[in-house]
Amino acid sequence: MLSTAHLPVCIILSCSLFLQLTAAFQSSPPRFHNTHKFNERVVLSSSATDAEDHIAKNFPTCSDILFRNNDVMKKISKADEGFTIFAPNEAAFKALGDKKKEQIEDVRNEEMVEKIAAYHCITEPVTADQLFNSGGVVTLGGEVPAERSVSGGFLGVGGREDGGVTLNGSKVVNTFEFDDGDKACIVHEMDGLISPTILWRYADQLRIPGST
Repeated sequence: MLSTAHLPVCIILSCSLFLQLTAAFQSSPPRFHNTHKFNERVVLSSSATDAEDHIAKNFPTCSDILFRNNDVMKKISKADEGFTIFAPNEAAFKALGDKKKEQIEDVRNEEMVEKIAAYHCITEPVTADQLFNSGGVVTLGGEVPAERSVSGGFLGVGGREDGGVTLNGSKVVNTFEFDDGDKACIVHEMDGLISPTILWRYADQLRIPGST
């Protein structure tokens, strides 16, 4: 039990501690809770235009492919709630090899490139947590399966979930969010393309069979 003689000292120490904690709280940047290891959630700005600028600056090849599909870009710009872009990084395109990179640039493959673009866009925001807990997503190109990624093991046996998620075999590396309160625009950096590999069968053709 404290005597009354110690009360002023206790009050001074309590006030000092409170002021220190308050200052520390105010000076610390906000932290964003992320329950999974597969990516870093970064909130960058509040504008859909900034999201497009971010893709153009950091994922230039992906940006070029997206803007080659005017219909997709119109749907994204008109989306009421926002949009989601799965943006393969530059390493993903490098891994495709020279032949496929040349096919992407070839004007004969414009329809294939438009299909690839559509598979990387959704006209609503889909967060990293939603991806992790889903079995797949429906993009403007069609359905893409999602699975929790696994590390370790041998020849696919004995591995364990590592907290990540893959879409059609490509892993989410980072997630960037642009939210202004009305629209949430989300960019998931991918280590590979998520469009079906069967699309490459139609490279160097003027039209994909069955398309309009």
